[in-house]
Amino acid sequence: MSVEEVLFELKRRVQSKLPPDINVTGLEFEGPELVIYTDDPRRLADDGEIIRSLAKDLRKRVVVRPDLKVLADPEVAKNKIQEVVPKEAVITDYYFDGETGEVVIEAEKPGLVIGRHGATLREITKFIGWTPKVVRTPPVRSSTIANIKDYLRSVQAERKNILRTVGRKIHRDVVSKDQWVRISTLGGCREVGRSCMLLSTPESRIIVDCGINVGSDDSATPFLYVPEVYPLSQIDAVVLTHAHLDHSGLVPMLYKYGYDGPIYCTPPTRDLYVLLQLDYIEVAGREGKRMAYDSNMIRQALKHTITLNYGDVTDIAPDVKLTMHNAGHILGSSIAHFHIGEGLYNVAFTGDFKYERTRLFDPAVNSFPRLETLVTEATYGGANSLQPSRKEAETNLLKVVKDTIKRGGKVIIPAFAVGRSQEVMVVLEEAIRRKALDAIPVYLDGMIYEATAIHTTYPEYLNNDLRELIFHRGVNPFLAECFVQVESPARRTEVIDGPPCVVLATSGMLNGGPIMEYLKRLGPDEKNTLVIVGYQAEGTLGRRIQKGWKEVPLSSEGKTQTAKINLDVTTVDGFSGHSDRQQLMEYLRRIYPKPGRVLTNHGDESSCLDLASSVYKRYRIPTGAPMNLETVRLI
Repeated sequence: MSVEEVLFELKRRVQSKLPPDINVTGLEFEGPELVIYTDDPRRLADDGEIIRSLAKDLRKRVVVRPDLKVLADPEVAKNKIQEVVPKEAVITDYYFDGETGEVVIEAEKPGLVIGRHGATLREITKFIGWTPKVVRTPPVRSSTIANIKDYLRSVQAERKNILRTVGRKIHRDVVSKDQWVRISTLGGCREVGRSCMLLSTPESRIIVDCGINVGSDDSATPFLYVPEVYPLSQIDAVVLTHAHLDHSGLVPMLYKYGYDGPIYCTPPTRDLYVLLQLDYIEVAGREGKRMAYDSNMIRQALKHTITLNYGDVTDIAPDVKLTMHNAGHILGSSIAHFHIGEGLYNVAFTGDFKYERTRLFDPAVNSFPRLETLVTEATYGGANSLQPSRKEAETNLLKVVKDTIKRGGKVIIPAFAVGRSQEVMVVLEEAIRRKALDAIPVYLDGMIYEATAIHTTYPEYLNNDLRELIFHRGVNPFLAECFVQVESPARRTEVIDGPPCVVLATSGMLNGGPIMEYLKRLGPDEKNTLVIVGYQAEGTLGRRIQKGWKEVPLSSEGKTQTAKINLDVTTVDGFSGHSDRQQLMEYLRRIYPKPGRVLTNHGDESSCLDLASSVYKRYRIPTGAPMNLETVRLI
């Protein structure tokens, strides 16, 4: 059956389930959604049960949009919205999308715009025709998010065509009678960096993550030229578990070499990957490195990105459904669960995950409807890879800060812009607020301030304690006065030459970024302290300093010079966004249902092998630690 025939049949079924006086003017697949266009959206808005019933019956994600001819003039619509919505909601912005018939309403109190059980939203739809979508006004404006919105608005028509093309590919007929599922390892196996795997069936090919190893010249990119992947035009989808460059950094290059399909990720992951990739090519350009892609390719990726919230079950290929679950690693990080065929097989990729409640996030999800194979990270999978408790880590950090400030030094903390920085910020803010630490300035250099702004845009992805603090007690740790953004090289020099302070700067593994300037200038002075709070991959400058190197080469504008490391180098474990050995084993103990197979990746060789062996010995689950370029048949 052709896609047109499928749509014709779906339209007939939809029309038969609607009241006879509601006219369906169009029906189209747009990405994973079945979009129903009608010239009477008010009627459907009155009865949300109709849409829920349709979605259940058709087994599709159903969206109702108004036929463009019934939309009220935007100015008239604004006035009507203001009449219906209580002033206490404090509406700060509107955006009318003529391509989709949606109006995005930005408000400080979105609950008042939505109303009890969505009553206010339905009232708005009845009067204006437009489909309202409500978002919270972020307390800190992100230039990245603003630029993303502006760009997506500028390519609305093109994006709509992309979504329709994707939708028709997803809903094409399943033609093969064979049934098999395979995973091909393209990067990140028995190593950390360039994570990339291919999930294959007779009908579809899906890339899970496509990262770059920024600390390596020899093994920086995944094996994307092998027959399983090439040509890239045959790939159905790319799924990103999270935004860190070792998982997302090479995605734009796919569009340079023939891929033209969708990227699936959570909304925060989309915004953060844009931020990190733009910074990556900027830093590499400054250092004279040859880049695999440019900003135009990042825009291509953005144009093809389809965002999914946790728990949304979504068709991404004719025989594959995807569900994202909280991974507890960074903002928007996900465990990607794939349901293949009509109950044929289920496999989940953890990406990077944290099975512990942290200052920012709830623990990773460990319960799934079905699960036959789990692919898990093994960053700290070695037998002795144990981390101190979060409380102990915080105590250690505050002691180092106090001791350094007392002797007149500065604390410099190399941190990933996304994840570790915000964890450390919350700890320092609370200590200063409760007077456990003097009110010293905490300078944020590099992308950290912008990444923090993105965190404030998505409070629903933070844990309950932090949301309670922000929304009900009026305390937003990210907006504390102690945090000062370093906006220019001149300001950076002032910080370096100024009084004792704490500096959080990128990059987290000291392989570029503003942290290099602080290291060069503050490294020779033994009064200062370098505090390492995150994983340092083999081959990075961070790992060398951690091992005790007293002189290190620093590159600046194409030139290399030697910097002395006389300052105190301290590693404060416990802030990692990765599960340690104990948490990994506990996760496998408590996961439900028990998988029939476990594969390990994202760890050095000994960690991957050790974790796989231990899981088998303790839980009697068949395991493996594949190398790159292996293919594992699951069924």
